Amino acid sequence: MSAGSRLENANPVIFQRSGERLLTASEEDEDVQDPIDDREIFDLIRSINDPEHPLSLEELNVVEQIRVQVADEQNSVSVEFTPTIPHCSMATLIGLSIKVKLLRSLPDRFKIDVHITPGTHASEEAVNKQLADKERVAAALENSSLLEVVNQCLSARTV
Repeated sequence: MSAGSRLENANPVIFQRSGERLLTASEEDEDVQDPIDDREIFDLIRSINDPEHPLSLEELNVVEQIRVQVADEQNSVSVEFTPTIPHCSMATLIGLSIKVKLLRSLPDRFKIDVHITPGTHASEEAVNKQLADKERVAAALENSSLLEVVNQCLSARTV
């Protein structure tokens, strides 16, 4: 975010991060095939950086494990995210960042659906339509400026 821009939500509520998941011996064994579950998807997206604040999507309660649905047998992942304010102009960028993280992290067999939690954003329908359109997502990722911002959201935060 540029220094001269005004924050839409200057004082967001910050939530405590959940603990790291303890891995079992079978989960660490590369020879054992274990299904992808909601916690694994949540672990992938929880640390995505918010585009406006030096906080993660988990810390802003934009993503929650309860809003992640996985049907491993059906090759389907669905993630609902909740913008911090109803008129958040960054909602599409946040959704795109979640989608890109999952596209980069999951096997190609998965259909990935990322959408806004119903009733939490003024332009919910328009944002969901953009995120569901493969061609619009592909076009957005061809825009070098937008891709740079997405990559910043996905990069590890330096402390």
